[in-house]
Amino acid sequence: MAEHKKPDPVDVVIVGLGASGGTAAKVLSEAGLKVVGLERGPYLRNHEHFSGDELKFVNRSYMWPDAKLTPRTRRVEEDEEAQPYPFSMTPQLVGGGTNHWAGWVPRPRPSDFLQRTLHGDVDGLSLADWPFQYEHLEPYLTKIEWEFGVAGIAGADKGEGFRSKPFPSKPLPPTRWGKKFYQAANEMGINAFPIPHAMVTNEHKGRQPFNRTSFWNQYGDPSGARSNTATTFIPEALATGRFELRSDCFVREVKVGKDGRATGVVYVDGSGAEFEQDARVVVLAMGAIETARLMLLSQSAQFPDGLANSSGLVGKNATFHEYLFAIGFFDNEIDDPLYGWTGNYISGGTMDFYETDESRGHIGGCIVSSSQTCHPINMVFPGRPSWGQAFKDADRTFFNYAMKIGLILHDMPQERNRVDLDPTHKDFMGLPVARITHRAHENDRAMGKWQVDKNIEILETAGARKTIPVYLDQVTGNTCHQHGTARMGFDPSTSVLNEWCQTHDIDNVFVVDGSGFPTSLGVNPTLAMMANAWRSCEYIAENYLTGRVERLAGAHS
Repeated sequence: MAEHKKPDPVDVVIVGLGASGGTAAKVLSEAGLKVVGLERGPYLRNHEHFSGDELKFVNRSYMWPDAKLTPRTRRVEEDEEAQPYPFSMTPQLVGGGTNHWAGWVPRPRPSDFLQRTLHGDVDGLSLADWPFQYEHLEPYLTKIEWEFGVAGIAGADKGEGFRSKPFPSKPLPPTRWGKKFYQAANEMGINAFPIPHAMVTNEHKGRQPFNRTSFWNQYGDPSGARSNTATTFIPEALATGRFELRSDCFVREVKVGKDGRATGVVYVDGSGAEFEQDARVVVLAMGAIETARLMLLSQSAQFPDGLANSSGLVGKNATFHEYLFAIGFFDNEIDDPLYGWTGNYISGGTMDFYETDESRGHIGGCIVSSSQTCHPINMVFPGRPSWGQAFKDADRTFFNYAMKIGLILHDMPQERNRVDLDPTHKDFMGLPVARITHRAHENDRAMGKWQVDKNIEILETAGARKTIPVYLDQVTGNTCHQHGTARMGFDPSTSVLNEWCQTHDIDNVFVVDGSGFPTSLGVNPTLAMMANAWRSCEYIAENYLTGRVERLAGAHS
């Protein structure tokens, strides 16, 4: 029988130490609370474990979960049997997705918080307003930008919301493909600007800029110049002396007492020993897929359908950004090379197509940005030869003479799209894996088609001799962007969390990752997730644990 241990209770236990959980660790421990953070994966050190080894990081999944040990399954329709599929996999280690990310951190727009007000009822969609607005989140967006040393130009996005402070770091210089994008945007009257990056370009908090390469997306950055909670917030939390980090720990249940309140969590460490960690507050921060899975696994007499699931909505309304793009090829005998290995993965971008324009045939919009095509060994494009001299010639011809313009698809919520427990597939612990049921809405396809076609137009204006579009059929989970499985709202019958990310059903359980987003954004969500986690954890420390209750306008009495 496995050894069973019960460490001393703490104020807060955090499950998951990625972008949101790392933020929670910093805020709560610096507020004077005793905190334990549990992370399924290891605690890697950037200077010891990270490098530019493409095979190690891209092909051998060094930072990514083993799909055989922790599979997921996927289906489109309700009557299909879901099949194992690596849907929206996220690095499982301390720092989570901030280890591999390219570091895009654009702000959401004020409209993102008002999708139901702006668009009303749309057939097949479950639009909802957020229980707070942009102005409530803005101070925390600023906190994250300044803690992380984000590089950008304030006001360059002419439609951005109010900004209380400029960026702390100067923008990244444009790459050669970025200059092509800017040239075309200027000709077309498009407002283009450097996409904000979580990367220091001048000395910031003791961190130094480094000689950037475009091959850091999917890699761990050995320098520490690219911001990562494992190299910033986690060490700051540890420095308080009040935060204990436990890596290689798999949490399998949130415990609930007879009074219906959470008492802590049950987890298994790397040796196979089982632990019960009691805490006054449980904070979940594993990402919208794994958080929903743990909530559904945590069944009890009080919550037979899963933790805090009296609404039946845990796992439902799931949204997952899809990365779509158009590739442009230039002429290696006429055009100057673009040198895809230099600079940074992305360069110029625009938000000109972000707000709804009904003449396009869809609601919503998204951020657009130019980039190099891919990593040298893994470069792929439709029609690329797969063997021999033709294969080598294609790489020589196209790698230096190709670019892409991509988009973050602003997919809209549908209640049917969800995460639940697969009835047949198990993980290495013998527990049901997460099953994703997701069918793209026609609005998703229309937005993707319109924007990819616009990206082709930009590429052609930039001088591309040939273009290839990549449109949406079904969402494949090709990003780590997950939202909506425990949506926030004022009404307990139509939402799982309140405006502070506190579950309606259990007052001492908070969910601070993207699970709470009532709608996805048209930008990369991590900045907003971290800002919202900071906001929620500040409420835990300053209000909840001191016995005070605060509600925003719109909350039921």
